Amino acid sequence: MSTLTDSEDESDQRPSFGDGSDQMLPSKSKKNLKRPYSAISAFGDAGKEESEDDWKPSAFVRDKTENVEMSAKARKMMAKMGHKEGEGLGKHSQGRKQIVEASTQRGRRGLGMVVAGLEPKNLDWDFDKEKIIIDEIVEWLPPYNGEVPDLKELLEWKVIGPKKRDIDDESNFCSEESLMMVLNGKNVFDQLEPEEMRRARTRSNPYETIRGAFFLNRAAMKMANMDAVLDFMFTNPMQLNGDPLVGPEELLYFADICAGPGGFSEYVLWRTKGESKGFGLTLKGNNDFKLEDFFAGPPEMFEPHYGVGGLDGDGDIFNVDNQREFTNFVLGSTDGKGVHFVMADGGFSVEGQENIQEILSKQLYLCQFLVAISVLRTGGHFVCKLFDLFTPFSVGLVYLMNMIFDQVAIFKPVTSRPANSERYIVCKGLKPNKKSVQHYMHFINVDLNKYMSAVSTEDVTDVVPLEILLDDKPFFDYVLQSNESLAKLQAINLKKIETFTRNSQLHESRQSDVRSRCLEKWKIPDRVRAAPGRPDPNTMFRSLIKNESQEMFEATGEFLEPETLDKIKCLSSYRCLVRGDGQSFYLLGCGRSSVFKWDGRQKSKWQKLDGPRVELPNKTLLEVQAVTELRGEGKGQRRQTTLHVLDAFFLCGEDVRNKSFEERQLQLCKFVKALRKPTRSDLTQLFKPVIFPLDKVEQIFENLSMRIVKGSANKPRLCYKEESGNYFHPTGLTFIKTVKEPWIVAFSKSTGRQYWYNIITRDAIYECPMESVATAKDCKTSMLTWTWTDGVKVHPDQEREDSTLLSRDQFMRHIHKLSMS
Repeated sequence: MSTLTDSEDESDQRPSFGDGSDQMLPSKSKKNLKRPYSAISAFGDAGKEESEDDWKPSAFVRDKTENVEMSAKARKMMAKMGHKEGEGLGKHSQGRKQIVEASTQRGRRGLGMVVAGLEPKNLDWDFDKEKIIIDEIVEWLPPYNGEVPDLKELLEWKVIGPKKRDIDDESNFCSEESLMMVLNGKNVFDQLEPEEMRRARTRSNPYETIRGAFFLNRAAMKMANMDAVLDFMFTNPMQLNGDPLVGPEELLYFADICAGPGGFSEYVLWRTKGESKGFGLTLKGNNDFKLEDFFAGPPEMFEPHYGVGGLDGDGDIFNVDNQREFTNFVLGSTDGKGVHFVMADGGFSVEGQENIQEILSKQLYLCQFLVAISVLRTGGHFVCKLFDLFTPFSVGLVYLMNMIFDQVAIFKPVTSRPANSERYIVCKGLKPNKKSVQHYMHFINVDLNKYMSAVSTEDVTDVVPLEILLDDKPFFDYVLQSNESLAKLQAINLKKIETFTRNSQLHESRQSDVRSRCLEKWKIPDRVRAAPGRPDPNTMFRSLIKNESQEMFEATGEFLEPETLDKIKCLSSYRCLVRGDGQSFYLLGCGRSSVFKWDGRQKSKWQKLDGPRVELPNKTLLEVQAVTELRGEGKGQRRQTTLHVLDAFFLCGEDVRNKSFEERQLQLCKFVKALRKPTRSDLTQLFKPVIFPLDKVEQIFENLSMRIVKGSANKPRLCYKEESGNYFHPTGLTFIKTVKEPWIVAFSKSTGRQYWYNIITRDAIYECPMESVATAKDCKTSMLTWTWTDGVKVHPDQEREDSTLLSRDQFMRHIHKLSMS
């Protein structure tokens, strides 16, 4: 199979449809079509008025007898040097009397070589008649209101026919004139040097200097462009009724397929600032995701999966087993619900066959659609790159998608170069009735895997009967109008590139202004892409905490003992968690595996984390505890080290220190979930321990048991069972005060609602006052720790009890007393 990728090498010299990213101008056509097209109707009034022959690419050959006028400035300069009008240029006025014409050599052509149609000529371009669009409008397809056929009926729609290798008769969904215009319009560039074309294209496109901004490629800016134009329907997806599609405790889940090196995902990860998790499927090898080049968004929250074999798979999306494995992986990682949106940007090289790219891409279109609807949740969105939409097969796929989504549009963003045939299908709001279409697409792909072989003479030519597509007038009119308008846009800009190639003095002076206006419109900072430097943890730590005293990080609070038990005055003001047997310390993430450890003492410095392997996003500061977890029983018991994340101070550069404890924990829970990578057995997993309200502390004791574990000399040891089924040796409880004095939290018996009460002023309000919020520093300094040393009895099967130490029974009596007050 050809290479699927969205990579865009700005230095690529060869124009082709097949870089998978922008479908630039083709270097040669599959064949020279004989039928001429009307240049006048194609280009409208975008250029200076010329005859129809003048518009044709082959109309211009430089006239060698053309007079060359000497400028007045040149004459004046030569006169100062003693030259007299009509005399030769030699010392004694001998020799040539005419001026020497400037070299007309083009690129690497040999001296004297003339390429018909592309030699210099005094051409101009009427920029005033070319409209610059900043406020783009998306036109949606009329919605499909009928019943979705069952699988049996859909399978009857399929048409098997002779394999086609040309589309010059595919004029059902566009005028014959437009079809010929698109297919013939690029022939002039067959003899053009790639460097000449590239320079002309760069100079002529008013949106060209937007490029990738500070992202890794242009694809990222296409996604930024479409996301903004569509009211951020991808990075802030909504349901039809306007409610958020992402729940308050959920991550934003997305999938990026056929999309290496990953520009789409880098943009999404940047925009969502650590609140999202992405899954990627693309071909392994040169076109893989380049996570090391994600400078803007945190790559730690993106997990590639390549189908069968996971990380060891090949990523071939045509393979039905890969489709199944990727679908199962995504559903298993999203609690069975699926992702909120899918992006697809596949393409492959079709060099020499550019005019039939649509036919060659038919299975790619299909498989991207199929995988998308397989991993999308109900209400989810989808965007996918397409090229031409002339054949019944491609148009039929759009028809099927319109059946199962609330809204569908064909849209070409301004960041997609106007001289190519690239466009995107945007699908909004997946309906729950997708199953028959999903299964139908699966069976079509099975057929295509058989018919796409080189020896096959048959192919799937239609997935929806042509008469259905033609008889649905609103749908047909939409596709026709879309094809016509995009063909005209492409033709105009092909002509513009041709004109700029002939006249190297032409330049699109609006590029800088267009870039600034577009970036502002799309809410993208206008800054330069720069690779992160080598991290210095001490410098980064100081830049993060700024004027905050480091003493906060040394705070351990007080020990909870019988004498200090009365410090807990209000159950609703405290939360608690179970401590493991390891030491607590701080982790500073500087990106990927650049993770550093600090014990919190001011005399100590940040050291590279050794032992457990962890990847953390840049500018992330956490408090963690290393815990040895046990799994299984007897000889089959296994040990593993995990890192329990206790609290957060900075997450992906966001300062969360002044948020409430509940807000920090909610954000931390999503953060840890986003970092979890089942495919990466080499990484030490981060774990977010359960935080219990103090009135539910009895649940902790219910999960305690005495177990015989390896290394305990057949003597039972106290163990705590986690939600995962693993267990560890607990060393005590930590109590976090989440409300700052003099405030407490209570519940109204009359209304059943939570309220905040000031014990000094006796004010009671239902809305949380800002002055009552316990920041990270407040939680650290007011913390209480109940250490379960030898003699502290918290389980009935423990043999030894020291009456001077705080026991479970004493503690629970105090808790019961507070609950009754």
